[in-house]
Amino acid sequence: MNSNLMRNIALTLLIGAATPVVAAPAPVTELNASSSGSDSSLQRLERMFEARSQMQLDMQRQLDELSRDVGELRGMVERNSYDMKQMLERQRELYREIDKLSRSKPAEVKEEKTDNSGGETYAANVDENSAYESAVNLILKEKDYAGAITAFNGFLSAYPESVYAANAHYWLGQLYFTQNKMSEAQSHFQSVVDFHDSNKRADALLKMGVLAERANKPDEAKKLYQQVVAEYPNTTTSQQAEKSLKSLK
Repeated sequence: MNSNLMRNIALTLLIGAATPVVAAPAPVTELNASSSGSDSSLQRLERMFEARSQMQLDMQRQLDELSRDVGELRGMVERNSYDMKQMLERQRELYREIDKLSRSKPAEVKEEKTDNSGGETYAANVDENSAYESAVNLILKEKDYAGAITAFNGFLSAYPESVYAANAHYWLGQLYFTQNKMSEAQSHFQSVVDFHDSNKRADALLKMGVLAERANKPDEAKKLYQQVVAEYPNTTTSQQAEKSLKSLK
């Protein structure tokens, strides 16, 4: 009986010792689960960070594009502003010339009608007189400068030998000048210069000097201004030429 008791005690001790061994793996399973959860959270954070970084890059790229667009628009506004100032200045020049010509119109008509021998040289053709007057009125009264260009070109085609030819060329030179069509303006002012008895010749020479100056031809401009001073001394036009000569020095 003592032998059986000792066996039972020994068996009980063995079972008690074996129980912790069997239960021991449980904490390992919990650790693995916790570690797996931490990895998932870290991956989510990394993905969120990457998405945010990409969004910031996209926003920066859009801001850079907007900045370039604003810069281009600013440049366009500045160019348009400059062009507008130039156009307004040309318009003011035209108005000043128109005012000057309208003030001197009686003398102009008198010169057109009288030659060196004292005989009348005004146009005998009523249609010719009417066509010229209509073209002038498009400028002085109606302010239709585009229409005036068409009218004066038509007049010169119909009456190339007209006593008003020099004045028609001068008007066209002025009109093209205000439109910044320098080649056309140069051609018509040169035509005026070819009329040596025209009272518009001095102004035409002065305008040709201005055109040469704007074309970065200072020597040519200087020569034209000097020609005005030499051929038309003590006149308003020569005074303007003298001022232009001083500005070239």
